[in-house]
Amino acid sequence: MISQDSLEKVKRIKILILDIDGVMTDGRIIYSVYGDELKFFDVQDGFGITLLNRAGIKSIIITAKKSRIVKLRARDLKVAKAYQGFTDKLVPFKKILKCFKVRPDEICFIGDDLIDLPVLKRVGFAVAVPNAMEEVKKCAHHITSKMGGRGAVREICDLILKSQDKWEFVASKYFK
Repeated sequence: MISQDSLEKVKRIKILILDIDGVMTDGRIIYSVYGDELKFFDVQDGFGITLLNRAGIKSIIITAKKSRIVKLRARDLKVAKAYQGFTDKLVPFKKILKCFKVRPDEICFIGDDLIDLPVLKRVGFAVAVPNAMEEVKKCAHHITSKMGGRGAVREICDLILKSQDKWEFVASKYFK
């Protein structure tokens, strides 16, 4: 259940920032015998991002690791920007504020580990997944019921769309 105070924060969101490992994936990284890196992404999370795009809410990725897979997934989902290789996530966060002309209170960030704390502490709506580090969960305004890579992103996409009364606009064609 989400508090009324948190719902008010969600109503202001214009940008959703996502971590990759542990948020958009379940946190596992698989290497093939050829050295290829594999990650598992949830299709419902991806469709949630598509619905946000339709509503005019941008999605952005910030991840510490560089991966060709992340570049491909970001392209497929039409993510507004993917910042890879940033161990200091405040660097791209500050770029986002300038580039997209938004205030910190207009941003939701979903994270799971200590590296995410500096951004989580600055955004309007900070979200953690259930298997996040305790320090991350303590900092969060909300903890998803679904795990990272298993629907957590979709849960937040739906929450944003419904709290901003954009759900009917983006989903009504599917109810016919």
